[in-house]
Amino acid sequence: MNKNKLTGIIALCVTAIFTMSACAQDHKQNENRLKNINSVVNSSVLLNNQDWFIPVTKLAEKKFASINLGFDYQVSFDSLLNKYADVKSLSAKKYADSSTYNDLADDLKYYTTIIITITDQLANDGKTLNFINDVAKHKQVILAVFGNGKALNSFDNLSAPIVWSAQNTEEAAMVVPQIIFGGIAAQQTLSKGYSGKYTVGSGYKTAVTRLKYTVPEDAGVNTEDLLEVDKIAKEAIAGKATPGVVVLVAKDGKVIYNKAFGSHTYDNTIADKVTDIFDLASVTKVTATTPTVMRLVEQGKLKLDTNIGYYIPKARNTPMNNINVREVMLHQAGFIPYIPFHNFVKEGDYSRDSSAAFPTKVADRYYIKKGFFSDFMWPKMLNSPIKTRGSYVYSDISMYVMQDIVEHISQKPEEQYVIDNFYSPLGMHSTGYLPRNRFAKEQIVPTEDDQIFRKTLLEGYVHDQGAALKGGVAGHAGLFGSANDLAIYYQLMLNKGTYGGEQYFKPETVEMFTTKQSNVSRRGLGFDRWDPDASKKYPSELASSQTFGHTGYTGIGVWVDPSRGLVYIFLSNRVNPTVSENLGRMNIRPRIQDAINRAIDKGRK
Repeated sequence: MNKNKLTGIIALCVTAIFTMSACAQDHKQNENRLKNINSVVNSSVLLNNQDWFIPVTKLAEKKFASINLGFDYQVSFDSLLNKYADVKSLSAKKYADSSTYNDLADDLKYYTTIIITITDQLANDGKTLNFINDVAKHKQVILAVFGNGKALNSFDNLSAPIVWSAQNTEEAAMVVPQIIFGGIAAQQTLSKGYSGKYTVGSGYKTAVTRLKYTVPEDAGVNTEDLLEVDKIAKEAIAGKATPGVVVLVAKDGKVIYNKAFGSHTYDNTIADKVTDIFDLASVTKVTATTPTVMRLVEQGKLKLDTNIGYYIPKARNTPMNNINVREVMLHQAGFIPYIPFHNFVKEGDYSRDSSAAFPTKVADRYYIKKGFFSDFMWPKMLNSPIKTRGSYVYSDISMYVMQDIVEHISQKPEEQYVIDNFYSPLGMHSTGYLPRNRFAKEQIVPTEDDQIFRKTLLEGYVHDQGAALKGGVAGHAGLFGSANDLAIYYQLMLNKGTYGGEQYFKPETVEMFTTKQSNVSRRGLGFDRWDPDASKKYPSELASSQTFGHTGYTGIGVWVDPSRGLVYIFLSNRVNPTVSENLGRMNIRPRIQDAINRAIDKGRK
């Protein structure tokens, strides 16, 4: 085995400390690793933070780049950075033969915040120091220094924040990004002086504001008690319930498990990765439309007990007019569950090429005619019969309605509103509608090989037919995202509206939407919840009565259990190559949830 390959395997295994993405692990190993992690934390010092720039806030206002000047563990460093924000990795290697890094500095013109890694050996290199000092004149720089503290002497004239780790190891490379973004608190000061500026006692302390990436033992959970999760995930793939699975577990604000299993499709050509982007199906309802409703309710712009017709002029002469918003959010408006709009598409309604007459892209080489939604779908929904008002009947029409209401009030398309108000500020850089506009299709897990309606494999186009015919953006479906992004959003909910040092919702707003709000069902407002009927064992047998979240038709599950401090994310594409009921038949999502619950409960004893 060559040295580079061996180094890569070792790096992958050490990375597993934080991402659980590979390598067999046991309790004793992870106890030792936790000691190493804590050793790094206890020997790391935050300096020059007089402007309180760290932990970094206001992510939406910044554009990040990470510069590799020759740091051995840059891949791991950048991997952790990207769990918090969209950070572009740039290497200085191609400028190694130049006398300056001027060309590299020029590459940074579109970035606001530059994170530079440097070792104690590089701290005396004139070319490197000139680059750092020059960039710091024009950009916000964050310097990560690894190794002997004597290196700090080279930065006496630098006012930019410095995170110094006495250790130059892979674990240090994965701790320092967490200090920068608030996953780990800076708590230490210099125990000895290194220069006239960096004297004994120098250092700033910070608080934890974001998710931490660590081992289960850091949250009081035995790694070996989570091996049942691996077993059930592999059983799902072997049983043809889904080609691939990604599972993430966060406990008390710490991501302690994040693994990918299987492949994008059953041909095994592309292995699932923890960073993969999935079609979230109905999880769209609670991750896009519901937070928009929450924000507008808080702002006093949307009233839950006001009727639909007040907000939607087209609804005033329809059966929907007098139904109030609260009923819609509780699925008690009396709407029929679903209208199979794709069954109404006939020859002449679509084209294989785009044009002014066929502008709406539904999938690769499938365009629907202009006005199909506004002239046909929307009137059909508005005039659909109201049959069960006051009873709980789950309906996709509810979130078509809520999307139209929030767009009338916000005066913005929902896809833009959620990015501006939630995803970008939170650092959820892989989440959004229409992912093919932003990502390579290899990053997106394909859903159904649709040979009935669209006659193609769906790669980054929403599986839900109605959402697809609307152009891929709907209140009930169309959102795509990764496990880590969902963990951020649902940690925000678990935190009662605060994340990353910023408040997105008032605690009482989160409480109202996520707790039981109906006299006839288990539902909150938008959010699904634990079912008090013990025979249903929903969402799982051991889930507490506080549990809230949602599932998605494509094989998604997101659940928050405040009693356990738990965020559980399950992503799959069970509809590939065609719709299969095996995931539900094998009880995969609830069984994994209970394996996690048992591991957490055992750790409490």
